[in-house]
Amino acid sequence: MDAMMWVWIIIGILVVLLIIGLIVFLGRKRKHAHDQEKRREDHDRADRIREEAHAKDLEAREREARAARADADAQQAEVDAERLRKEAEQRQNDAQGLRRETEEHTRHADEIDPDVRNDQGKGSDRKNDADPGRSGRH
Repeated sequence: MDAMMWVWIIIGILVVLLIIGLIVFLGRKRKHAHDQEKRREDHDRADRIREEAHAKDLEAREREARAARADADAQQAEVDAERLRKEAEQRQNDAQGLRRETEEHTRHADEIDPDVRNDQGKGSDRKNDADPGRSGRH
């Protein structure tokens, strides 16, 4: 083996090492580009997730506000219902008082009216006594 042969072997080894280096370099560059793309996609996906979370948080707060309004409306309805119950009870009491007063007036009128028969049968039917056609007297 002469020196020229050794030179070609060394050149061949260098070329192979250069090709291997180039392949490794391009592979790393590709991996780096792929990693950068993945990071960008992950970042974009994280942004979308954050936006969705923010939108859901807003929706949750809106629902909480609607629930609080519904609770307040329910409490107001309970207060109104209690007020109406008391008003109805007062009106019922007023109506019963008026009925008792009316019955008392009617009873008093019956007591002083000579033409009304007493419920206990103690008095006579004065209306029949006062009407000559009914009593048989002329």
